Amino acid sequence: MQKFLTDVHTHSTFSYDGKEELKTMLKVAYEKGLAFYGVAEHFDYDVYTLKGEQYIDEEEYFHSARHLQEDYAGCMNVLIGAEFGYIDDEKIQQMYVATYQKYRPDFIVNSVHCVNGEDYYLRKVFTEPTMKKKKQVYSEYLGLVRRSLDACYPYDIVGHIGYPTRYASYEDNRLTLAEFGAEIDDILKTIIAKDKILEVNSKGEGLFAPSEEIIRRYYQLGGRKVSFASDAHDSRRIADKREFVMEMLKNIGFTFITVPDRGEHLKVEI
Repeated sequence: MQKFLTDVHTHSTFSYDGKEELKTMLKVAYEKGLAFYGVAEHFDYDVYTLKGEQYIDEEEYFHSARHLQEDYAGCMNVLIGAEFGYIDDEKIQQMYVATYQKYRPDFIVNSVHCVNGEDYYLRKVFTEPTMKKKKQVYSEYLGLVRRSLDACYPYDIVGHIGYPTRYASYEDNRLTLAEFGAEIDDILKTIIAKDKILEVNSKGEGLFAPSEEIIRRYYQLGGRKVSFASDAHDSRRIADKREFVMEMLKNIGFTFITVPDRGEHLKVEI
């Protein structure tokens, strides 16, 4: 096994959009030589409450995942986590608190996927009722991200900053410092001050979240804690583009990846 190979933030069929069973994902992760493999199934209580849809069976997920975690003990460090979808609603945030207290996930990814109950993935955010300007949509998104950092539930990782850039149809989809520097700096400084981990997410066609420019700015501001996430929803994408991301991080100056595990932040050399 290749020591120190990591991928923290993947999904299986326990998530509504996962493509393969967790046991298959773990098998392939082991075959690919991962030393740390993190599962972060979607806990989208924001969508559940607004649309009355339940996306995950929490009891079944944690029960099954913990057994599989035991099966790989001594072979691969399997981390059973959760991805919490932030929303500006105290009741929803308390639901996340209750889930944390009941199941004690090994780590939590705190992400922004939705605005007003609509996932950016569905693209309605950009086009309804009419095509919205990039400045408006991205500023609203960054405001949500900033508020998510003050969520009352515990979390370890700040997930895929720049998520809307994957789906926007603007001529220039980029989230840049030139246009949004003040908002981005505020977010990065807060991540550092709160001792959280900035996720580098390799999902997408040539687009990482956040961008290399933002990752460099994070480093300039003193940020050193980054995690790698393929955000794989099928086994084919486990650890996808990891070598490219590691080379980028080394060129910036990073010397280690941070892996969250039950409150501990483990340094794993790049």
